[in-house]
Amino acid sequence: MTDTTPGPINGHVLTKLHPIAPETIPEARTEPAPVVEDTAEAPAPVAVDNPNLPSPGVTQEKRRPILAPWLKNGADFLATTRHAGANAGYSTLFHTVRLPVYALRLGLMAPRGACRFVADTNRWVWDREAAPLREAAVRAEDAVEYLTLSRLRANRVRLRGLVTVVAAVFGAGFALWLYVMAPAFLIAFAAGGILLCGLAGQQPDAPVVGPAVLRTEVQKMTGSIVLRGLDAIGNAKISAAIKKGGDMNGMRFVSEIVRDGPGYRADLDLPYGVTPDDIMEARSPLASGLRRKLGCVWPSPDPAEHEGRLVLWVGDKPMNETTKPAWPLLKDGQVDLFKPVVFGNDQRMRDMVVTLMFVSVVIGSVPRMGKTFLLRLLLLIAALDPRAELHGFDFKGTGDLGPLEPVMHRYRSGEEDEDLLYVVHAMRELKEELRRRAKVIRTLPKVRCPESKVTPDLANDKHLGLHPIVVGFDECQVPFEHEKYGAELESICTDIAKRGPALGIIGIFATQRPDAKSLPPGISANAILRFCLKVMNHQANDMVLGTGAYKAGIRATMFSRSDRGICWMSGEGDDPQIAASAFVDGPGAEKVVARARKLREAYGNITGHALGQGPEASAGMDVLADVLSVIAADEKTVWCERIAARLATLRPDTYTGWKAENVTNTLKPWGVKTDQVWGQTDGGEGKNRRGIKRADVAAAITRRDADRAAA
Repeated sequence: MTDTTPGPINGHVLTKLHPIAPETIPEARTEPAPVVEDTAEAPAPVAVDNPNLPSPGVTQEKRRPILAPWLKNGADFLATTRHAGANAGYSTLFHTVRLPVYALRLGLMAPRGACRFVADTNRWVWDREAAPLREAAVRAEDAVEYLTLSRLRANRVRLRGLVTVVAAVFGAGFALWLYVMAPAFLIAFAAGGILLCGLAGQQPDAPVVGPAVLRTEVQKMTGSIVLRGLDAIGNAKISAAIKKGGDMNGMRFVSEIVRDGPGYRADLDLPYGVTPDDIMEARSPLASGLRRKLGCVWPSPDPAEHEGRLVLWVGDKPMNETTKPAWPLLKDGQVDLFKPVVFGNDQRMRDMVVTLMFVSVVIGSVPRMGKTFLLRLLLLIAALDPRAELHGFDFKGTGDLGPLEPVMHRYRSGEEDEDLLYVVHAMRELKEELRRRAKVIRTLPKVRCPESKVTPDLANDKHLGLHPIVVGFDECQVPFEHEKYGAELESICTDIAKRGPALGIIGIFATQRPDAKSLPPGISANAILRFCLKVMNHQANDMVLGTGAYKAGIRATMFSRSDRGICWMSGEGDDPQIAASAFVDGPGAEKVVARARKLREAYGNITGHALGQGPEASAGMDVLADVLSVIAADEKTVWCERIAARLATLRPDTYTGWKAENVTNTLKPWGVKTDQVWGQTDGGEGKNRRGIKRADVAAAITRRDADRAAA
């Protein structure tokens, strides 16, 4: 039975379920059971808040820094001092250039200033400021008050008159002495007096010397401004908390607003149930409420605190307008790909690092947002590791990767058939290298290779040939969608994305069309390091950053067209971060490559394209002919899984690892469709499975040969 007794849980009703003894349950009968009144008293309500309940005993203390954060961080210190020094230097130069104009304008205003000085002195000597008090005493016919004020005025006038006479006599005497002894000093004093009179004569609303630096754009960040901005986003819980004072709903500032690099930082707890993701979704209205440009406002969570902690960083200038620090490797330095390397900065102009080893990389964005520059920057980083072997393929055909040619092992720019054939040969070489490395690692003793992957020591051993290999594809959708070579290149690149990182092979895939066709799921699902510049919709966002990123508030759609080079970076650290890649133009890239070439010459790693050598032209893989050869003449239909097994037997080096879907994807561009076909298993059982018709393969070969003859 159920007892609904009011209980002390915020006024709600406590519902208590009392167990019913089995003997009290009446047996099924045709007559109605007699009603038995329950005369027992209802139990008293039980309080749910136990006053003796012990606390967890966990105390968290957060000490405020002794020194301001910008004093302890080199980059922040330089940014702050550079800002203050630049303003001081500019103001000095600004006013120095205008000194003659200031002197002339003050000289013209000197007569007015002299008259004001005489008038003010006259009022002071004759105590004119107390005249209203004496007049008030006369009107009130208060003789005592008037006599007191009159005596006070007489004393003041005598004293002030004496001071004025003494000053005039000594001033005239000092001027006469200077005229006789040092006329130049008299002229200087006279000029100073004229300037002082000019300062006294200037109009309050039109001063002669105005500010050199106008501070009308950036407003000092205060708590009221932050609350105004948060209220502007239209979140009901935030607006209610602000109206009620905040603390009732858990909303409060947890520390003072401080300078943090070229901007301000505010840390605050949001109302219960509100997360920083809700704020990040409303950057535009937040920026409007703060009266800042959108590129200045960067809300984010605090990974070290609870899910309701917001870190609001507001820059002095938009991120794309702030002067970035120079790339540390632009003029000097060497790279170890096994260690983090600086590649850019965050909103606060702090260094952002990336570790390229043991990852596959995906870069996605709409055109003209800095995708190719980011790819080239990552290849420049790899070039500065003298052990690394570089492969670069530019399918846009504009030569953006051209500066790297002196250090490239394989390089091609273009999308013609001969360019794709070059890439196919190079990737077949890389596929064989992938297999060779797997065998080498498999045969190494566990003492030397305990984790079954390439280590720095193994990479340094030239005899093993396990040096890092970095492969960069710009506009990777071009090879993957190619009618003839697309399936093979997709298969090799997918293998690189899956197995390559452990074997020291790094694949970097950049595309301006992040969809399932341009960026195959086998690659996007296995890419650990992801860079997403501006994209147009949530599908492209999640294709680059991973499923669920858009829903979690990681949205590259928020970037504007002017945010070139700014991206969400995922995979380096626990949480995605906003970063701006360092800008290295063509001439700068050539200087870096020249330095990298010298490092490689000293190490002995100038190979392939850098020496004028291309990939060996391996025998072309004629999939159609191979498929037709493994289907007997009397077989009208064959299952795709059987074709894959037969191809692996025919050419193990080429088709090992193929499955039914590889056959389907490879034959589809040639017009060979798969369907449910009848066949028998090894046990003689008949079944329907995906397969093809032998006649369709023969017809595809006929069409292909005819097209080639016509060409």
